[in-house]
Amino acid sequence: QVQLVESGGGLVQPGGSLRLSCAPSGIISRVNAMAWYRQAPGKERELVASIANGGSTNYADSVKGRFTISFDNAKNTAYLQINSLKPEDTAVYSCNADLYSYGVRYNPYWGKGALVTVSP
Repeated sequence: QVQLVESGGGLVQPGGSLRLSCAPSGIISRVNAMAWYRQAPGKERELVASIANGGSTNYADSVKGRFTISFDNAKNTAYLQINSLKPEDTAVYSCNADLYSYGVRYNPYWGKGALVTVSP
C-alpha cells in the first residue's frame, strides 16, 4: 500500500531553481531516513543528498552549497531545494526511503522518479 510519489520536476533555465517533493502515500508509522538519487542519461545513478530522522544530512560534492534536503515530520515528506541549476544537473531524480508501514520495514523503498531538465 505504500508508495513514494515525487513531484516538482520540469524544464528550467540555467540558474533557476526547483523544489522536489517526495510524499509517501498510505499509512506510515515511522520514517527513519530519506534520500534523493539522480541518474543522467548514459551515467550511473548517484546519491545526491540524504537526511536521517535526527536531522543529519549528507550531500554529493557536485551539489554541495546549491542543493538542500529537508524533512517535514508532520507530513513524512522529504524535499530537495535545488538552486543555481546547471545543464549537468539534468537527470531523473528518485526518492528513496527507510520507513515502517503496518509494522513492516521497507528499506530501501523507491519512488518512480521525476525528470529535471536544465536547458537555455
